[in-house]
Order: sequence, then structure tokens, then C-alpha cells
Amino acid sequence: MLFERQFRHTKRYQEIVNTFIRYGFGYVLYRIGITDRDLSKKDESTDANENLQNIGRRLRYTLQDLGPTFIKLGQVASTRHDVLPREIITELEKLQDHVTVLPFDHVRQTIESELDDELEHLFVHVEPEPLATASIGQVHAAKLFTGEDVVIKVQRPGLKPIVETDMEILVRIGNLLEERTEWAKRYRIQAIIQELSFSLRNELDYLIEGHSGERIANQFQNKIGVRVPAIYWDFTTQKVLTMEPISGIKISDIETLDAEGYDRKLLAKRLSDAMLTQILDEGFFHADPHSGNVYILPKNTIAFLDFGEVGRLSEGMTYHISSIIYNLHNGDTQALIRTFAKMDLIDEKTDINAFQRDLGALHERYANLMLKDMSLGKVIIEIFQVAYHHAIDIPSEMAMVSKTILTLEGVIGRLDPEFSIMKAAEPYARKLLKRRYSPRRILRKSMNEIVENVEILSGLPKDLKDVMSTLQRGRVGLDINVKQAERFLDRFDKISNRLSFSIIMLAFSILMAGLIIGSAITDQSTVIWKLPIIEIGAVIATLMFILMVITIIRSGRM
Repeated sequence: MLFERQFRHTKRYQEIVNTFIRYGFGYVLYRIGITDRDLSKKDESTDANENLQNIGRRLRYTLQDLGPTFIKLGQVASTRHDVLPREIITELEKLQDHVTVLPFDHVRQTIESELDDELEHLFVHVEPEPLATASIGQVHAAKLFTGEDVVIKVQRPGLKPIVETDMEILVRIGNLLEERTEWAKRYRIQAIIQELSFSLRNELDYLIEGHSGERIANQFQNKIGVRVPAIYWDFTTQKVLTMEPISGIKISDIETLDAEGYDRKLLAKRLSDAMLTQILDEGFFHADPHSGNVYILPKNTIAFLDFGEVGRLSEGMTYHISSIIYNLHNGDTQALIRTFAKMDLIDEKTDINAFQRDLGALHERYANLMLKDMSLGKVIIEIFQVAYHHAIDIPSEMAMVSKTILTLEGVIGRLDPEFSIMKAAEPYARKLLKRRYSPRRILRKSMNEIVENVEILSGLPKDLKDVMSTLQRGRVGLDINVKQAERFLDRFDKISNRLSFSIIMLAFSILMAGLIIGSAITDQSTVIWKLPIIEIGAVIATLMFILMVITIIRSGRM
């Protein structure tokens, strides 16, 4: 088994090397140590832009020939506008699945194996000719015995071992690149490969795709104008996906839309609202809304198809993206920098003044443009490029959002050239920011922090005892880098101040409670009881609470 695996790896590795050499990348392989000599032909083009386009075109052909894993690698790389030249991105975006039609016998075998029954017992009829083909699978029309028309997406056989072999080879190549070349470290090749691995594993599991589509369908359950095909779970497995057919007009078919009397301005608004709801409200979105995945149904209804590629955003990441959009809308470069700082992307090596200067220059370039003339996706990508120039790594989730918005702008631009995603996104971003700083949410966060601090205080004596015992046994070793010492001490000082403040708050609360109880139990007349103790205490407690909330908000750790 081990020998067979090694043989398979060696054979595939040689195939990958030969394909790259065939398309003129032998010199690159030689420079990074994969081959022992340069076997490539030199490019005779002299123009720099032409060279980049030529490189991108040859790279696209190479990835297409190597199959599903490498096609997906190119598609993932095409989202990284922050690190790759525009000419190469343009070529990688053209990556298509050039595959032969899977014979129907293989389709039958996969369906029967996955659904554990004969095809004739499962469906009234399955159309032998596919509706669509791709490197992962192909789609066939069918009819259930209950009368519903459906479409069946069937995965090509033997894909998983090929993908696993390719991923293991790519991980090894990625390690080699990052060990031997500075640009691979800089472009975080391994991070791209990890993102590819995650995306491919999801696409090879149709159960995940079905649940993704259903999750997005639930986002629009009570809204008109958006449709997602229903999943027939009794006929769905990891390799077979059965769903409701969608018969409509491709959103890029402007002539047919006009001939049928559709309202293109309304369609643009509905598509924009649907995508912005997914990204900024839900944090879970269709990450590939190109024209082939969006259809128009009667009554100006938007239909989303193919949920193999989706984006996931944490609550914090959604907030940061909203902050970027809101600050872009207001032209606030300092706030942009604060957002990057809150994301912990800025370290002691970052030249803040230079970063702000470059962001300011970018803002000046767009200052005189109308909102309708600004591409939100393009502006975000240019901000990422400035950040990358200052050694600030952009999270892959944000790169995916920018790619999705760019794709969306291209689709909407054909429907309504006057429509502005920048203008449409600003209210969503503002709503999210307001929601984040609503009094109820702030109170809930503050109460959680108070509870957390009380728990820390309750365990403090034991922790101090453990620390002292460890110190007495001489088992503590400190290894603090001199460059990190100031940052460490600053954080330690903040923690100490917060603990001290919490202790004072707790002590004051206990004191006030004692005074109130004492005044209720002892009915004695003394000088102190003649003062409005409870009222004064309430004012002090309120002021201290407001101070604590303001401090938490200004710290950016809400």
C-alpha cells in the first residue's frame, strides 16, 4: 500500500513537472530546485505588460491541463488581487473546465452505488445527455416517482484519491518554495494552498454544498424576490446532489431580459441587496456570483445556483469589513488605520506615517469621483495592495469578500451602469456599526466582563499561591525578547489597571450594600445617616460604570 502510494505520488509529480516544462516554466522549476537544469524556451516578447499577459496565459493552460486540483488552485489565486499582478489575475479568471462528457454508464453506477438501489427504482427517468459538465461532476435532468422534475449533480469517479495526491504534492512544493524563495514567504504560498485544500474538500462533498444552499435559502425565507433551489435530501449523498431545477434567463442575457420586459434597475437593486445581506448581515455568502450562477425568474426574482464556493465571516471580521466600507464612504484614512490595528495586522515594524500617507494619496485619487463612478471592490483591493506594500498581511476572508464584490459589480454593471455598490453598501455597514454599539449590546458585554473579572478575582488567591510555590521551587524560566519587553509590560500594566479597577468597583459595591443594610437594620441617628449616602453612592457608581464603558469602547475590544 505504501509502495503504491509512493509510486502514485512519483508518477503524478513527474506529470506535473512535465506539464509546467511543456508550457515554458522549466526555468522557474530550475530556480527553485525542482529540476536540475533549465529546460524552458525563452519568451521572445519584450514588452513588460505583454510578458505578464503571456505568462498568465501559459499558466492558465498549464493549470487547465493538470485537472481539477490545479484549476481550483488558479481560481483561488485569482482572488488574491492584493498579491498578484492584474494581467495574471485576468488570465486566471478565465480558467474553465475543459473535460470530456462522463459516459452515462459511469453516471448510473455512481447514482446506484450512492443511493443503494437500481436507477429504475429511484427515478422515473434520467436524461442520458448532461445539461452541464465540469471537472468535479456533471448535471442530468430527471423525474421522481412523486412527479417532481429534478436535476442530479453526479461527481466524477475516482476524484478523491487524485485530489489528495495533488494536495500532498502541493504542500511539499509549498514548503520547498517558502524555504528557498523570499517571494513565496511574502506571498504566503502555504496559506493559499491551505485555502485551496479547504475549498476543494467542501466541493467534493455535495452534502456540504446542499447545506450551504439551504442555509442561504433560510436567509431569504420571508423575503420576496430571491430564490434558491430546494434540495431533495432523500436522493442526496456526498457524491450525488438532487435538487429543484431552475428555468430562467441568465442574468448576463440583457437582450432577452429587455425583450421579456424585466426591470433591470430593480434586478440590480435586488441582487445587490441579496449579496450585501449575505455578507454584512449574515456573514455567510455565495462567493462566486458570476452570471452563470445567477438566473432571473418571473416577477423580477433573483435565483442563486451552485453553492460549492461560499464565504464565512466571523462577527468580528464582518464588523471590520463594515468599518472599512463606512470609513471609505467618509474618506477617513485614520479610521482605516485604526481598523487595521484592531485586526492586529499592524505590528512594531509597520511605518504608520508612511502607511497613512499612502492611504491619503489613494483617497485623494478618488476624492473628486462621484459614488456611482467608484468601484467598491477595486478600491478595497487597492487598499489591500497599499497594506501589502507595508508588510501587512490581509486575511483570506477579506480577499474573498473583495473578489466577490468585484464579481458582483461586473454583473450589476451590465444590468444598470448607474448603480453604485459603494452607495448601496454604506447603509448596511452603518446599521451594523450602530448595532454593535447599541446600549443593550454594550450592557451585555459589560456584564460579561464584570462576571469574568469576578471569576478572575475569585481564583486570584489560589493562582498567586501556585505562582509563589513555583517560584520557591525555582522552576520558573523567563524568556522575554528585549524588543517585546515594552509591549509585554504595557499589556501587563493594562491588565493590572483593569484588575485594580474591578477590585475597587467590587469593594465599593460591597460597602454600599453594607451601608444600605445597616441603615435598614439599625434605626440609629448618626451624622453619617443624615447625609444622602445612597444617592451619592448611586451617582458615584453610575459615573464609574460610564467610565468603565467608555474605557472598554475606546480600547477597541468590544
